Amino acid sequence: MTDFLQTTRDEISVRLKKLEPLVAEYRQLETAAAALDGLSADVASASTGTRARARATTRPVSASRAASGRRRGRPRGSGTRALQAIELIKSQPGMTVGEIASAMGIKQNYLYRVLPALEKDKKVVKRGKGWHAAES
Repeated sequence: MTDFLQTTRDEISVRLKKLEPLVAEYRQLETAAAALDGLSADVASASTGTRARARATTRPVSASRAASGRRRGRPRGSGTRALQAIELIKSQPGMTVGEIASAMGIKQNYLYRVLPALEKDKKVVKRGKGWHAAES
């Protein structure tokens, strides 16, 4: 049994020595990629080498976006699913998220993002578990 353990330890040690230069190269490339993405090289080199941490850092906001305060893309709530949800709620007030999702043929988790945004924009109102069209 001890021979097996020693052999396994030796094999692992040899493999680690072979992989060490590749890990060092990986970290260098990761640092370079982070610098090219506009991240500081210090953040990338301080990470433990995982891409998840490098991606978790926030990117700087562009000057034009910061000045305007607007977000990119289409306006929130202007998608066809949002409009479809509003129409369903108007036709059948008090529908639950599950009922709306079934009627639309989509998963509920999408509506858990869309409906609160519509509520914030005062297009729908939640009462209990049901959703109602906002009063004009």
